[in-house]
Amino acid sequence: MIAVARSIRAQFVNVRPVRWFVFIVIKIGLSILCRVDAADLSKVPARGPLIAISNHTGSLEVPMLFTWLQPRPLTGWAKIETWNNPIMAWLFNVWGAIPVRRGEADMSALRAALDKLSQGYIFGVAPEGTRNKTGKLLRAHPGAATLAFRSNAPILPIVHWGGEKFLPNLKRLRRTGFSMRVGRPFTINTKGERITREERQQVVDEMMYQLAALLPEEYRGEYSDMSRATTKYLRFE
Repeated sequence: MIAVARSIRAQFVNVRPVRWFVFIVIKIGLSILCRVDAADLSKVPARGPLIAISNHTGSLEVPMLFTWLQPRPLTGWAKIETWNNPIMAWLFNVWGAIPVRRGEADMSALRAALDKLSQGYIFGVAPEGTRNKTGKLLRAHPGAATLAFRSNAPILPIVHWGGEKFLPNLKRLRRTGFSMRVGRPFTINTKGERITREERQQVVDEMMYQLAALLPEEYRGEYSDMSRATTKYLRFE
């Protein structure tokens, strides 16, 4: 355990002390509670702005990605209601999360996201817009592509599975297998033309099929029929 702690400390050597403490506690804790398969994260670019799109099954993948992707700076949106809880507010401030008002066009949150990308951050986006508790993909919202349109940043699909079993396993004192996979980076290409809401939905669906292709079949949900996957608006790097 001492060797593990030293290895993790070396990973976070350039991180501010409070963030370092939070990250090391989370990583040691999750390494004990979970069997983490994160080797694929080595495919994540070491620098530069990046939008990481991911499925959203609960709260486990958030600390996993924030911690296992260090020392890459990472941030994302979180519903503004989270800051009503003092403990969660402190934790999300340490992570540098950006509060967003759901159900409206929160331009301040969008500007903050664009600013983080300009600084070379990875910005995490969950196109489903809400947690799916079963692990199966939900239909994504068309607004999920807004940040990609505004920033022109490359998009990297990152999926995970197993986290939906975390709480039931914890109650039974069982470790949870948590796997992560990384796909091919791409950008959105609309050829400079304005697109309709229906076309925006197609863009988001194309993004979601990239996630579905990385997931085991039983987790693909709304995107199970891979024969419907298109790449009209995607340009692969």
